[in-house]
Amino acid sequence: MTEGIDDAGTANTAAAAKAAVVTGASTGIGEATVRALRSEGWTVYAVARRADRLTALAAETGAVALPADVTEDADVARVLDEVTRAGGIDTLINVAGGARGADKVADAKTDDWDWMYQVNVLGTMKLTRAFLPMLRACGEGTVLNLTSTAGLSAYEGGGGYNAAKFAQHALTGALRLEEAEHNVRVIEVAPGLVQTEEFALNRLGGNPDAAAKVYRGVEKPLTAADVADVVRYAVVAPHHVNLDQIVIRPVAQAANYKLIRKG
Repeated sequence: MTEGIDDAGTANTAAAAKAAVVTGASTGIGEATVRALRSEGWTVYAVARRADRLTALAAETGAVALPADVTEDADVARVLDEVTRAGGIDTLINVAGGARGADKVADAKTDDWDWMYQVNVLGTMKLTRAFLPMLRACGEGTVLNLTSTAGLSAYEGGGGYNAAKFAQHALTGALRLEEAEHNVRVIEVAPGLVQTEEFALNRLGGNPDAAAKVYRGVEKPLTAADVADVVRYAVVAPHHVNLDQIVIRPVAQAANYKLIRKG
């Protein structure tokens, strides 16, 4: 188990030896996960498309910035090469993803659906496929996929995002069955309503009023740091402990279709 910072205030040897790739690291849950693991003394390779944000995060936290698009094969190959030359990892955390649009299926926009499938599903597959040999070889590898409660229960206006996240959820389940014999543990963290700076804004076409309405009246929605803390706990746990699936919601959200709003 990675113990993080000991009583003397220094990272112990176990923590210093741990290393992870975190995708989607330029914002939201991915960025918060980088911060959480760096606080444990881990080496963290932060992967996202926006180089400027990664550079700032690296300067602040000591993470290694690797600008890349997880849907592009050449970028994935470059990330694998750079991480391999730097010493490798034992943990892959797939956070990159997102939603576009809230249309019903009858009004579905092909470009939105294609983007969601590319990022949430194929991006996860491509990073995982690339790093599995390394994770197997290290002896105690971990893959953690950040999915969503949208991948466990469908809702109106969520068809495209539901479809992508259901696929990512299924991918994660199959991977767990396939990799157990290689001592690679596979974890799924499925958040509900999380208030971040960009998720709802991106989904709703950059409309700040529409994005704000998603959270209006909800007391204490989850934050990116809340989810990152759960991710941290799951990957820091002793390797023989596999938290197969963790569903995390704010108390105000009893289900996808039941959200308490006040005021």
